[in-house]
Order: sequence, then C-alpha cells, then structure tokens
Amino acid sequence: MACSKGPSLALEPVQERAALLLLQRFLDERYELRLGTFEVQELLDLVTRELAPHYYNKAILDVQEHLKNRFESIESDLWALEKS
Repeated sequence: MACSKGPSLALEPVQERAALLLLQRFLDERYELRLGTFEVQELLDLVTRELAPHYYNKAILDVQEHLKNRFESIESDLWALEKS
C-alpha cells in the first residue's frame, strides 16, 4: 500500500512558465544573474519542494481558524433563533 504525503503542490503548466520567467527576470534585474531555463527550473523546484509546503500548511491553518469562527457564529445565531 502506497503512503500518501498529502496533496501534490504543483503549478499548472502556464503558471509554471510564468513563474520561471518571473524568477529569470528578477534574478537578472536585481542581481544581474543570467540563468538558463534549466537552472531556474531547479530553483523553482527547490522552492516548490522545500518552501511551498510551509505556506500551504499555513493557509490550511488560517482557513480552519476562519471556518471555526464562522461556524461558532452560525451556531450562536441559531441559538438566538430558538424558541423557548
């Protein structure tokens, strides 16, 4: 039986191409570092593998907290509507 590591964090092909171009342009303009597509792809893969999961998990926690607060509010509203 395969072990699941959770959802795969991957961009759609169009988004990935845009991210690669953005990284290439940023490195060139900011640091005058001209990297080829292969090198920039490695950088994007590193960010996706090592950093993106932390942001993803933080977003999940934020949504859980928001939903918890919202459900508590709905529950409170329902109690207020209850007839005695």
